[in-house]
Amino acid sequence: MKVEAAYYSAGTLILSDSSPTISSSLIIVTKDSTTQSSMTGSLGMSSRSSRALRESISSIPIEGRMLFVADVLPLPDKESTMEQSLYSELAFCGFEFSGESFEKTSVKLWVRGDLPTQHLFPRRRIVVFSTMGMMELVFNRPVDILRRLLESNSPRALLEDFFNRFGAGEAAAMCLMLAAKMAHTENLISNFVAEKAAEAFEDPRLVGMPQLDGSTTLSNARTTTSGFSMGQVVQEAEPVFSGAHEGLCLCTARLLFPLWELPVVATKGGLDSPDAKSESGIVVCRLSVGAMHVLENKIRSLERFLRSRRNQRRGLYGCVAGLGDLTGGSILYGTSSDNMVRNVFGSYYRNVESSEGGTSNKRQRPPYTPAELAAMEVRGMECIRQLLLRSGEALFLLQLASQHHLTRLVQGFDANLKQLLLQLTFHHLVCSEEGDHLATRLISALMEYYTGPDGRGTVDDISGRLREGCPSYYKESDYKFYLAVECLEKAAITHDNDEKENLAREAFNLLSKVPESADLRTVCKRFEDLRFYEAVVRLPLQKAQAIDPAGDALNEQIEIGIRQQALVQREQCYVIIYSALRSLKGEEPSQREFGSIVRSASSSQSNLDKASRKKYISQIVQLGVQSTDRAFHEYLYRTMIDLGLENELLEYGGPDLVPFLQKAGREPIQEAGAVSGVASAASPTGQTGGTVKSDQAKYLGLLARYYVLKRQHVLAAHVLLRLAERRSGDFQDTPTLEQRRQYLSNAVLQAKNASNNNNSAFDSGLLDLLEGKLAVLQFQMKIKDELEAMALRLEEPSTSNEPFPDRTLITDTNLASTLKEKAKEISLDLKSITQLYNDFAVPFELWEICLEMLYFANYNGDADSTIIKETWARLVDQALSKGGIAEACNVLKRVGSHVYPVDGSLLPLDTLCLHLEKAALERLVSGVESVGDEDIARALLAACKGSPEPVLNTYEQLLSNGAILPSPNLRLRLLRSVLVVLSEWAMSFFAQRIGTSASGASLILGGTFSSDQTTIINQGFRDKITSAANRYMTEVRRLALPQNQTEAVYRGFRELEESLISPYSFDRF
Repeated sequence: MKVEAAYYSAGTLILSDSSPTISSSLIIVTKDSTTQSSMTGSLGMSSRSSRALRESISSIPIEGRMLFVADVLPLPDKESTMEQSLYSELAFCGFEFSGESFEKTSVKLWVRGDLPTQHLFPRRRIVVFSTMGMMELVFNRPVDILRRLLESNSPRALLEDFFNRFGAGEAAAMCLMLAAKMAHTENLISNFVAEKAAEAFEDPRLVGMPQLDGSTTLSNARTTTSGFSMGQVVQEAEPVFSGAHEGLCLCTARLLFPLWELPVVATKGGLDSPDAKSESGIVVCRLSVGAMHVLENKIRSLERFLRSRRNQRRGLYGCVAGLGDLTGGSILYGTSSDNMVRNVFGSYYRNVESSEGGTSNKRQRPPYTPAELAAMEVRGMECIRQLLLRSGEALFLLQLASQHHLTRLVQGFDANLKQLLLQLTFHHLVCSEEGDHLATRLISALMEYYTGPDGRGTVDDISGRLREGCPSYYKESDYKFYLAVECLEKAAITHDNDEKENLAREAFNLLSKVPESADLRTVCKRFEDLRFYEAVVRLPLQKAQAIDPAGDALNEQIEIGIRQQALVQREQCYVIIYSALRSLKGEEPSQREFGSIVRSASSSQSNLDKASRKKYISQIVQLGVQSTDRAFHEYLYRTMIDLGLENELLEYGGPDLVPFLQKAGREPIQEAGAVSGVASAASPTGQTGGTVKSDQAKYLGLLARYYVLKRQHVLAAHVLLRLAERRSGDFQDTPTLEQRRQYLSNAVLQAKNASNNNNSAFDSGLLDLLEGKLAVLQFQMKIKDELEAMALRLEEPSTSNEPFPDRTLITDTNLASTLKEKAKEISLDLKSITQLYNDFAVPFELWEICLEMLYFANYNGDADSTIIKETWARLVDQALSKGGIAEACNVLKRVGSHVYPVDGSLLPLDTLCLHLEKAALERLVSGVESVGDEDIARALLAACKGSPEPVLNTYEQLLSNGAILPSPNLRLRLLRSVLVVLSEWAMSFFAQRIGTSASGASLILGGTFSSDQTTIINQGFRDKITSAANRYMTEVRRLALPQNQTEAVYRGFRELEESLISPYSFDRF
């Protein structure tokens, strides 16, 4: 060979051989595409074991001598050029666009060979210039060879040889290109060729059948010889799909390869910076609308072909027809499926099985049957078809967004959303939830462009294109949603109230059909502006039901995690109603509305007056209560309590309000009566206490108010009792004693109301119990106040009046802290009267309170009342140490009048009288204190509530016992006190004579009388007092004392006697 000229370009070498004497010949060397896959096996499946580089050499004659050779580039069609350039850049340079010329781009793609680029380029052409003229060389691609084989109706052997040379997968991919008419050809592909290519794509003798990897070499592990064989290790077989599946994968991958990892959006002027902020430039799509349109057409052509074969049940689709859903993975395989596969493919399967046969009839059962393998392949092909469909729709959506200026559509996006859009790849746009969300936002902006206040059309203008071009992104539910938005926009600008309500009603009806797909946060704000609160309540409830149709949020039989997740999803819907209530309360900040419009709900509600707010709140509550959603009822009740709408809650609450409040208060008053609440009246009081936190107490307080409102006074009393007795582990959460007193006072009031209403369920013991607890609580409050006062006095050493006579105890520095700790302890919970007496009153010498508690408890523990007498003695001594006789008399008046009973058992007058008279005499003699003759007697009269007879009897008893009063001076002092008592008694008679009240007479004498203390003077009244005065005059004369000491007393008795005998002697008073 004598080479006189040579040319090389993109994997093609052309040599001019001048060795022939007559004419020259061209030697053409190109890459042999058939060597990319080795020969197929017995099943038509490629083993892909050889990847050697081989060349195809051809020789053609040429007239003259070759002078120059040049490539004929494809016509620079704008759309095709963009697609080819993009494919080249991705294949060699990643995502960085170099801006190379179309010539260089074409050369780069030609270098890759015909198989990966024949869907992009037409047949390659080279022009050879010679001394005799010009000759054009046209290089057929493998797909052109296949097309000619199908057009010429060549023998089947040639077609089989084609599949063997290029491999079943590559050949099937070329069949798809022809069948779907997506190959780049000069002439249109005829229907005849397309049908023939489809038949070849589905012919199992050409593309093979799905099988297990290595199934042709499986044999029985046993040997046929007499020796024993341990067998051999057999690897687990894996499914290997047919060449049709491989061809579909190849074809799909080559179509999506330029886009799959491409960020679909960039900023103009910064295409090399996909992470740039959108504020730095104009946001545009990376691909032109024309390029996306070309690629979309090819993708849709392939998808339409696959869908038609599925609908016609051709190939494996017909094999697995009737076995179940081919797209979801829920196919049920029957025993008859194997026979179906054998019947469809005839002797092919029988030949395969016969080649796999062994000498033994027993064979290892494969993990998958032929029908299962066929179904698995069909399912995989359906997944690819869905991917193609989704990809075509994504391209359509990007084209539509580009046509409406992407920068304008995204101007309402926040910074984070814009950044996500700039980073969005085509892969994520097609397959991820994030991509679906961003696509929804783009559609939302596109719809607002048409339906906004300055919109350019109506929803129907754009919805038709979206529903036809990308139905998976824009569903029927989206169409209804935007129709509703359009109605809301019209309602917002109209001034006719009837038309406004009709438009809002129409929008509500549309959204009710698709509640699960509606963006309720935006549309419900618009309904709020229109005062159409029926939609604000019902739409979120419908969506909550749609997202949890099985009611998992209320099913206690399932796992708690699933239940809580369902409840969280429901509450995301409920929060919209909460926002409406909060808005009516005037507490909600402004939020972003649909699209780019920002509306403030609080500003729209600020124009409402108080009556209108109450009306709309009541409407929302009533609509919510009408719902059967128990989870929402609980959410609504808690929301209203948090917003301070307790009155509306108690007025409009549903029948489940009582169980809710009982449950929220931790436990119902009585489990058996949790629903009706009627049986709770009989709950034992021992169950009403317990640990109750402040938030639980809030619900119990509302429960009590509800019972009061419904006139269920007994139940209200039980709840109030529980609140009064509640305990808390946290001191800050513990109610004060005053709060407990208020609870008990209200409980007593409710119990009295129940008794006044002749309630058949009323228990008379309940009222006694409550009144007793209230009295004990008052003792507890007194003790607490006394302890705090004592601690305060101890912290002020300058105070002269100390509570304790023992100075060593007072000066103890730890006593003040002990008193404070006791005061804190007594404030924690309700104490029993026994605890108060033994643990607080007695240890800290609160004798006055001790006497009151003994009187309240009707104490009769000892026959001689020793404890009572000792307590009185300690109280008097304590009073004497504080303020002398005057203080003791004041204490006697205060305490005695309170505990003075009918029988006088809790007021030992003899002990008190003798104790005070002795102390008075001692202090008077010693000069410590100046004590009047009337102080003690008047104090005893006041303690007996003005009744002179018990006091006079006490003095007579003491004077009659000489052993008790051995001292004449002490007896004289007692006689002076008797004179005071008799004078007071006589004054009561004087009050009757002059027609005044006993209190008026006591004012004249400086005594203390009340209207119920006055006795009616009968005929024997004069004689009784006169006899006593006469007797005591004799007693005075018997005293062994100088006359000057007794004369005044004697004269007093005599004058008293004379005044009673003479009817006019009272005038001296």
